[in-house]
Amino acid sequence: MSLFKKIFGPKSKATSQDETAQERSKYMPELRLPVDEMFTINFKKNGGKFLYCDSTDEINEAFGNILKENDWLAKEAICLDEQLADRFSDFNIFFSKTNHNAKFFFSTCEYLVGNNGAILVSSRQIAEKKLNDLPDNFVVFATTSQLVETLGEGLRGIKNKDRSKIPSNITTIKHFEPAAEEKDFLSYGSSSKNLYLLLLEDL
Repeated sequence: MSLFKKIFGPKSKATSQDETAQERSKYMPELRLPVDEMFTINFKKNGGKFLYCDSTDEINEAFGNILKENDWLAKEAICLDEQLADRFSDFNIFFSKTNHNAKFFFSTCEYLVGNNGAILVSSRQIAEKKLNDLPDNFVVFATTSQLVETLGEGLRGIKNKDRSKIPSNITTIKHFEPAAEEKDFLSYGSSSKNLYLLLLEDL
């Protein structure tokens, strides 16, 4: 998805979009950003750290850099997803399901919500744990096919995945800086997280 790369390119594109918006009549409908661009802007505005990767090799390189940058090599991380732990088992990191003194929480997610830059998770990722009970540092692995425009679209997607067993503990991770105060009904009671998003292009 080349739009992700364009986000980090020259500033001239954003400037020209602003000028176009100013030139448009106030009676014209607002310009709508593509969902990938919308998510990127809002996620970074929330304080999240974003690593977009074209391939599995790039994902592995980015994950290794995160471990080195934070001195997490040979340390312990919580990972409740056995498939995810297996996928990254070659790294010098110890995955646990119980150690709440671990350096970070490693997980997938349900969806990435474009219009507010939030990460939508459920009991499939965090079991019945509260976000407050998990480490302050999160690393989330997701794919571009998990991008949705709104929270409602994400909730419908969760419901449609498996109607016979809808997951519980559905919540959003939205605040990635300690100063963040804004809350919505799905993030009530959650704490801010230092969050890295590893996003793999799969479309």
